[in-house]
Amino acid sequence: MAAARWPAKPAWLRVVRETAEIGSGFQVTSPRDVADTLRAHGAHLEEQEVFYVILLDAKNQIRGLQEVSRGILNSSLVHPREVFRLAVVHGAASIIVAHNHPSGDPRPSADDKAITKQLVEAGEVLGIPVYDHVIVAAERYFSFQEAALV
Repeated sequence: MAAARWPAKPAWLRVVRETAEIGSGFQVTSPRDVADTLRAHGAHLEEQEVFYVILLDAKNQIRGLQEVSRGILNSSLVHPREVFRLAVVHGAASIIVAHNHPSGDPRPSADDKAITKQLVEAGEVLGIPVYDHVIVAAERYFSFQEAALV
C-alpha cells in the first residue's frame, strides 16, 4: 500500500521559505537594520511601491522576508489578512512591516499612517506585535517607531 502524500505546498508558502534564507538568523536591533536589509533585497530600486512583512522569532531574528503587495507608482494596497496570514503560518513572534517610496521621500502619507494603525491594532488582537513600519527611499528611511507613531 502506498503511503499517503500531502498535496504540494501552496506557491506563497514556498516563496516564504525561499526568502527566509535572505536574512535567516540575522537579529534586528534597529530600524537601520531593517532599511539595510531591504536595500540589500533591492527594495529601494523598485519603480513602484512594494509592501513587505519581516517575520521575527522571539529573539528578533529574521525568519522570513516576504513581499505582500505590489502597487503603482505612489500606492500599494495592503490588507491585514495578507500580512498576518504569513506571520501565523510561520509562527512569527512579531513582525515589522516595510515598504519603499519610489519618489525618494520617505515621509509617510496619510494612507501609510492609516494602514500602520490598522496593522498595529490587528497585531494586538492576534498577539503578534508590529514593532515598526519602515519606509525606505533611496539613501534615507523613516521609522514609525523612531517617530513614536507606533
